[in-house]
Amino acid sequence: MVFKVLKIDHIGVAVRDLDESAKFWENIIGLNITATETVESQKVTTAFMPTGDSELELLAATADDSAVAKFIENKGEGIQHLALRVDNIENALADLKAAGVRLIDEVPRPGAGGAKIAFLHPKSTGGILLELCQRD
Repeated sequence: MVFKVLKIDHIGVAVRDLDESAKFWENIIGLNITATETVESQKVTTAFMPTGDSELELLAATADDSAVAKFIENKGEGIQHLALRVDNIENALADLKAAGVRLIDEVPRPGAGGAKIAFLHPKSTGGILLELCQRD
């Protein structure tokens, strides 16, 4: 393996209403949203809340045909993905593909906060939608 997993970057939680969900996380749990961003290419608005060395990411769909909207339609609100920060996402994708892992993204794409991201198919990861991300 040429790449290295550095840490759990964030846990993505699919929500129907970002403002309503934020009330729970901020007012009851005590986390603070430090950044929100709409990622047009993924048809989602995100809100990040630091939790020590990683983050919780709330994801609200901006279109009915987005991956988050489909997730909520099929499974309801909840944890949608786990993101691992890697040192080199291109090497990670090449290594994983060579190992027979099914990739959703063969090349990285832009993600929230300027990250480069790529998703691995849950059928290759024990049922978990796994996101790789690299932040420079």
